[in-house]
Amino acid sequence: MLGRDLVLAAERAGHEVAAAPRADVDVTDATAVERAVQGARPDWVANCAAYTRVDDAEAEEAEATRVNGGGAGHVARAAAAAGAAALYPSTDYVFDGTKPDDYLESDPVDPLSAYGRSKLAGERASDGHLVVRTSWLFGTGGRNFVETMLGLAATRDELRVVDDQVGSPTFTGHLAAGLVELMETGSRGVRHLSAQGSCTWREFAETIFERAGTGIRVDGCTTDEFGAAAPRPRRSVLASEHPDTPRLAEWTEGLDAYLAARVPA
Repeated sequence: MLGRDLVLAAERAGHEVAAAPRADVDVTDATAVERAVQGARPDWVANCAAYTRVDDAEAEEAEATRVNGGGAGHVARAAAAAGAAALYPSTDYVFDGTKPDDYLESDPVDPLSAYGRSKLAGERASDGHLVVRTSWLFGTGGRNFVETMLGLAATRDELRVVDDQVGSPTFTGHLAAGLVELMETGSRGVRHLSAQGSCTWREFAETIFERAGTGIRVDGCTTDEFGAAAPRPRRSVLASEHPDTPRLAEWTEGLDAYLAARVPA
């Protein structure tokens, strides 16, 4: 999802891109990663491979860490050996969600879930490169919350959606352009890059149905009532303390762009 949009954004910005599908380069295979990077001789290596099944990771933490942590280390080392820098997209789930204000890059991390821990391992393995934390991604290249909601609305008149988690839904098309800008300026270290504004999952769902012209009732529930396997931060809105970090559009603008570009299932 993010990888496809990043390729498009980089090409639109005039960069030459060597896109490696998962079937060709498995990030958990250090030799394959090194071979691919040495063959391309890039300035940047963007690691968009990830284990993203948040709830499944609770029972598969070793596998999640093998991909998100070990794989990130392979990419970072291969990039450094080729004289390149690595981009590692990370997540708001490295925070515990107890801070009443927006999280900055310098705030202490304390992931609640196995997925969050696996992504933090990837951040640490990418030390010296560029780590970009983002949140609640949706895009046209993969499964996402918007498609899940629209699919459910086709068969139901009423839905129950979590109403006590707050974050910033971020369209991968907008994020990708921001990532390209960060790479173009040679950024390093940790950056926060998400859509402007925030909402709960329930508010996100209600806006999806409103924009899509779908009449469906949305009831709120608590995280505990929903009963997901993995714990989530209750408030994980991100902000950047670096003045040169790009500002993305409002999350509602991202939703509009997504709905205009999507191919209905």
